Amino acid sequence: MFPPPLSKVLLAILAIPSCVIQAIQLDVKDPASLRAAASTISKTLLTYYKNDAPNTPPEKIGLLPFPPYYWWESGAMWAGIIDYTTYTKDTSHVNKTIQALLAQRGPKNDYIVPAHRGDEGNDDQTMWGLGLMSAVENNFPGPPEDQPQWFPMVIALFKDQASRWDMESCGGGLKWQMYPGKYQNAYGYNYKNSISNGAFFQLAARLALYTGEQYYIDWAEKVWDWSWRTGLISPTYDVFDGTDDKKNCTSLDHTQWSYNVAVYIEGTAAMWNTTQKSIWGERTVGLLGASEVFFSPFPNATGIMFEAACEPANKCNNDQVSFKAYLGRWLAKTMILAPFTAKTIRPLLETSAMAAAKSCSGGSDGVACGTKWWVGGYDGKTGVGQQLSALEVIQSLLIEDADRWQLPRDN
Repeated sequence: MFPPPLSKVLLAILAIPSCVIQAIQLDVKDPASLRAAASTISKTLLTYYKNDAPNTPPEKIGLLPFPPYYWWESGAMWAGIIDYTTYTKDTSHVNKTIQALLAQRGPKNDYIVPAHRGDEGNDDQTMWGLGLMSAVENNFPGPPEDQPQWFPMVIALFKDQASRWDMESCGGGLKWQMYPGKYQNAYGYNYKNSISNGAFFQLAARLALYTGEQYYIDWAEKVWDWSWRTGLISPTYDVFDGTDDKKNCTSLDHTQWSYNVAVYIEGTAAMWNTTQKSIWGERTVGLLGASEVFFSPFPNATGIMFEAACEPANKCNNDQVSFKAYLGRWLAKTMILAPFTAKTIRPLLETSAMAAAKSCSGGSDGVACGTKWWVGGYDGKTGVGQQLSALEVIQSLLIEDADRWQLPRDN
């Protein structure tokens, strides 16, 4: 029999999984390295998607498995794949992306889907809409000619959102949920939150930039002014989660989530680019400063992105582990729309991308990505949100060289 110390060592060795810890190698200054890492992560991400088989029920095509993934996160994932295609020039996911976007468009081509009446809120609808807008901006391959096209569907979705602008309380604003409590969460129907209003604002701002039409400029200004007036955006540009319209929006949930500040910042950057007004530049800089709360969780993790409200306490739910994806996505686009932000944003994305790559050392293949990038490796928790977050922050570093991501008009 081995003596106790050697016995313990042998048991420890036998307990190590047979796969080698691989991790994703990344040089953030090398486009080829960035493309290779993004390719690996995108493939792992899409292993979660099973609903493109020939016998898939039509209403399931384009959707991740539920539970645990709600309808909106599928839209968020396809938006990430649209950007992946643009930044890397890898077209391997194009056909399934087109199929997914068409399958979930709804009978009026506005992404109101009767099958999801119980779980589709204003923010959920716009998550699909923002991805559609990326398809328009990126010149992403379109559907067959006999099918609805990307831009008309964006317009239909926007008009549907605008029709729900609620003047019955708080002087305006979109509710979180679309329908009363009989169909959805009653609290959500009385909650006017930042992600619903911020996503509508961003879509208006991007449409203003793309079309040059005053109609969309006016809507973007209206949503911003309402968000500022109610205090969802504070005088120091912190973006709080939401407010109760039963109390006429006089009290706030002061929780800060990364995707809330991020959804507004791309919108302000688009408005600066469209109008060239200094106030939109000031707002962009203000929001960028407020986003610092989502970087540097500890002194030895400077510049690394994290979800401040839940990661340190191990309390992030399945939705929240994906929020860093949208922070990375929208900060990257802010760099392009408002180039004066690049000197601040690019280093944060580079540091976060390196940390994210180190986290991608889990699973049977050694490349599944973790939640906490600041721990220096894989933390044992992976899924769609983790894969999408790592993908977004890594592929975002290719945006400046993406020859198909361009401003649609001379400004």
